Amino acid sequence: MKIAYVLKRYPRFSETFVVSEILAHEAAGLEIAIFALRPPVDAHFQDIIAQVKAPVEYFLSYSLTGSQFWATVQAGAQRLPDLWSRLAYAQGENAHDLDQAIRLACRAVETGVTHFHAHFGTSATAVARLASYFSGIPYTFTAHAKDIFHETVQPDDFQRKLKDAKAIVTVSDYNLRYLQAQYGEAAAQVQRIYNGLDLSQFQYASPQNRPPKIVAVGRLVEKKGFQDLITACGLLTQIQPHFSCQIIGHGDLAGALQAQIDQAGLQPWVELVGAKPQAELKQVVQEAAVLATPCVVGADGNRDGLPTVLLEAMALGTPCVSTDVTGIPEVVRHGVTGLIVPQHDPSALAQAIAQLLRDDQCRVTLAAQARSLIEAQFDIHQNAAQLRRLFQQFPASERSLTTPDPKALQEVHP
Repeated sequence: MKIAYVLKRYPRFSETFVVSEILAHEAAGLEIAIFALRPPVDAHFQDIIAQVKAPVEYFLSYSLTGSQFWATVQAGAQRLPDLWSRLAYAQGENAHDLDQAIRLACRAVETGVTHFHAHFGTSATAVARLASYFSGIPYTFTAHAKDIFHETVQPDDFQRKLKDAKAIVTVSDYNLRYLQAQYGEAAAQVQRIYNGLDLSQFQYASPQNRPPKIVAVGRLVEKKGFQDLITACGLLTQIQPHFSCQIIGHGDLAGALQAQIDQAGLQPWVELVGAKPQAELKQVVQEAAVLATPCVVGADGNRDGLPTVLLEAMALGTPCVSTDVTGIPEVVRHGVTGLIVPQHDPSALAQAIAQLLRDDQCRVTLAAQARSLIEAQFDIHQNAAQLRRLFQQFPASERSLTTPDPKALQEVHP
């Protein structure tokens, strides 16, 4: 097999789960190629990206003109059988997606790709779907959260993607139930495979003797619920005055969150510290007594599926407090592997944090059981192996394996 990972952007600072998945495939000897539709926009990247061996190609289409698009179609028709008759399949699709799909199909045939796998059911899957139809190379995709729940999701479009994919993966049982209820028979091929961690990179340490430090990690956006955490910290000063809270990340709400801290006079307790590389982040998380992830459903429907930072903290031995949003209770099992509170409930959040700050034995028990759960269900090597078995079920068609005319390939619009 040679698997083409189709991504909207690569790399992305916050999408370490994609990189971990690719690295696990490569460790198992699977050949990977990465095709990105847009360039990266982050200023910093996680260290593990340097470990990826797969080549990365970009199919940019920002300045697409009519003549360029026509050149793409004509060049593609020389190496993709029946392209002209198959173009009707793209009726109603975005012209940029179609341009990228034709070029991706040609490049995949040229390089011997046997399977497309996209992450997120948005533009990456739209391009993979069309490229699959034009080339005969099967496709699958992983649906996460924003691509399922956000108000911009178009049900008819998403249903087409579900129907045409050979299989669909999603990252929680909550998502699986939602998709089956929302899309019925079109979601029959959906299965749950959790994101995972390379546990050799996350050594466990008991939280028995840790200072009263709270840490929160994520983009500074509404769905992370950091507004509620700051409010909870204000309440916490009244019942547990000796603590500190660091919120790690960057995002559009940085100014608003800092203003909230300042207006509440919480500067001695709460600090926004910006983003950190993964190696430093691990150390900070493992030094904390509590990881708080007070996720909420945003006004636009956006929400977290199952935050990777929860898995990382649980692997490292840091007890977690989170909310009853989407798939989070599948990993943070209340009173067993962590504590769950209702979303938008700062008082309950403050009480749960205070419990963990005060009770060493509770922290130790929850952390040990959390690590056991992560080892059992969130090992990236086990979960990536499930994906590979899925890919193997769908061989590429014979026509996709036909060797194209090298001269024609040189004519592809770059």
